[in-house]
Amino acid sequence: MNRLAKCLANYAPLTPLTFIKRASKVYPNRTSIIYDKVQFNWSQTYERCCRLADSLRSLNVAKNDVVSVLAPNIPALYEMHFAVPMAGAVLNALNTRLDAKHIATILRHSEAKVLFVDYEYVPLASAGLKLLVADKPKFVVIDDISKPTGVGVGKLEYGQMVRDGNPKYEGEEVEDEWDAIALNYTSGTTSDPKGVVYSHRGAFLSTISLIQGWELPTEAVYLWSLPMFHCNGWTFAWGVAARGGTNVCIRNTNAYEMYTNISKHKVSHMCCAPVVFNILLEAKPHERRELASKVNILTGGAPPPAALLERMEDIGFDITHAYGLTEASGPALICEWQTKWNELARDQQARLKARQGVSILSLSDVDVMNKETMESVPHDGKTMGEIVLRGSSIMKGYLKDEKETANAFHNGWFFTGDVGVIHPDGYIEIKDRSKDVIISGGENISSVELESVLFKHQAILEAAVVAMPHPRWGESPCAFIVLREISDTTEAEILEYCEKNMPKFMVPKKVVSVKELPKTGTGKIQKQVLRKLAKSFQDTPFISELQCLG
Repeated sequence: MNRLAKCLANYAPLTPLTFIKRASKVYPNRTSIIYDKVQFNWSQTYERCCRLADSLRSLNVAKNDVVSVLAPNIPALYEMHFAVPMAGAVLNALNTRLDAKHIATILRHSEAKVLFVDYEYVPLASAGLKLLVADKPKFVVIDDISKPTGVGVGKLEYGQMVRDGNPKYEGEEVEDEWDAIALNYTSGTTSDPKGVVYSHRGAFLSTISLIQGWELPTEAVYLWSLPMFHCNGWTFAWGVAARGGTNVCIRNTNAYEMYTNISKHKVSHMCCAPVVFNILLEAKPHERRELASKVNILTGGAPPPAALLERMEDIGFDITHAYGLTEASGPALICEWQTKWNELARDQQARLKARQGVSILSLSDVDVMNKETMESVPHDGKTMGEIVLRGSSIMKGYLKDEKETANAFHNGWFFTGDVGVIHPDGYIEIKDRSKDVIISGGENISSVELESVLFKHQAILEAAVVAMPHPRWGESPCAFIVLREISDTTEAEILEYCEKNMPKFMVPKKVVSVKELPKTGTGKIQKQVLRKLAKSFQDTPFISELQCLG
């Protein structure tokens, strides 16, 4: 058997680029992209990608060169997920909520050769480029394809690059599936952002695994409510092409845009962080639209409370919970639903759905371990440890940071930094970031559990809990809450509610009312910001936003 060699007939490097080529052949006339009044089919989208890839080569973009893009969820950003790697380059989708300083830092660190910028973000990108002393990338403007503004006239412009490119160009051959396809920067919720490098192989296997895990059907109509800059849209930028689905692109993730597009285009699937749930739930009557059928949502990020999942299902959304991080190409665990659970009461179903679940197929193993002993924790749903992963969907490593790469890969595992438990049925549930566990008088308090209890209070829209120094217990919980607009709930009512619904040691020593919680561009709560605030508070049980900010 050892004499049976690999050849062109029986071996090809794994790459998601095969998905769009197949889509153009199998589904040539099926709608690929909808954006405002613009629509393309898969044959047209593939040709546009070929043209853009050819034009990138004419700009002397070569293998492993980084091509950055600063844009919302528009057709151009979707097309670049294929066109950039077709040219042999590495796609770097920038977080549109970054400031000029952070954009400059990423451009400098990645050594980007080209920067594509949507017309709305030209002032921001220009400010970032001014901070670069040398090696500035070529600047390409992306005008709006539905309602051109003319901003690209006389400049290097995306649409013109597509028109000028060769439609017969099929891209550079992927010689090694370990070659880089994308560079994504972490959101920096607990530390400075790091450049995470994905391989063609990892992107392919992650995409296939998530299609299977979420049971994404052929002809799915997918709403881009999740930023494509977040782990390449959790790989669904490639996944929708694999299923010959339709991408519904929207510029803004607000209630009106989402409801309007869901209703008009019969959206069947979407992804989002739990923060989007509140946008949908709190929509004004004129923003809402009737849902003709169930809309499937894959959610991740901050663990959503069971009560929130129930409320979403009441208005027509079917939620599947996932867990992941940038280093795992997006979702690594998915709460795979079991038919027998359909017989349970709704509140029990919601509690099961709130768990993060089991590994996707591209992972060879997942566990929850005691980091000191490297032993698995008991499957009792109580004993906490660190969630560890291994498999083909894990990143290649951190760009230009061998030390952090080595720290992340330890004893054959990728250590996530997240604390969780394993239930008797093998399903994993995240309890906290390791840095967010509150140790009060020797008791470990899960901020996630405390937040889930707070969220059940009808007046609370959002909640985040962090550690606050305590002279006797070392640390104590400090709760930051966002109240609903119509609420006149008092401090005493919230504290009384906490005392009735949680053990005494878990009750927050301070409650801080704010208009909004600080979040990253991907919707994650910036707890490091809240921890700094918590350290400065006086011994007062309830603090208003004016006191907090003053």
